[in-house]
Amino acid sequence: MLRTFGLTHLALRVPNVERSFGFYESVFGMVAVYRSEEFVQAQTPGARDVLVFERAEGQTGRTGSVAHFGFRLTDPGDIDAAAKAVTAAGGSIEEQGEFCPGEPYLFARDRDGYLVEIWYELPTSADPH
Repeated sequence: MLRTFGLTHLALRVPNVERSFGFYESVFGMVAVYRSEEFVQAQTPGARDVLVFERAEGQTGRTGSVAHFGFRLTDPGDIDAAAKAVTAAGGSIEEQGEFCPGEPYLFARDRDGYLVEIWYELPTSADPH
């Protein structure tokens, strides 16, 4: 078995890399760690995740076989603040609720139409210690 930090990288095709990055910068505090005219590579401070915005025309905002991607909250009480941050950044809330007691979630569309889940999950046996 390979030892990794888990699934940490996702690349999105977008028409305007700076506009797209701005949504995730506003909502999640992501910072650009590499930047060119063709892409912006961003990370969430304190995490090992990488979200890349690649300049492309046409097939943007479509997830293909990937239904959505998500950001896991550290505090379930932050779900309402997340909803406000999404709408303030130009996104829209598609659905909001609880998967089960103590696990709030929302599904939102970003500025390019990608479906993003923001949720809190109670600790599991597979979580790091």
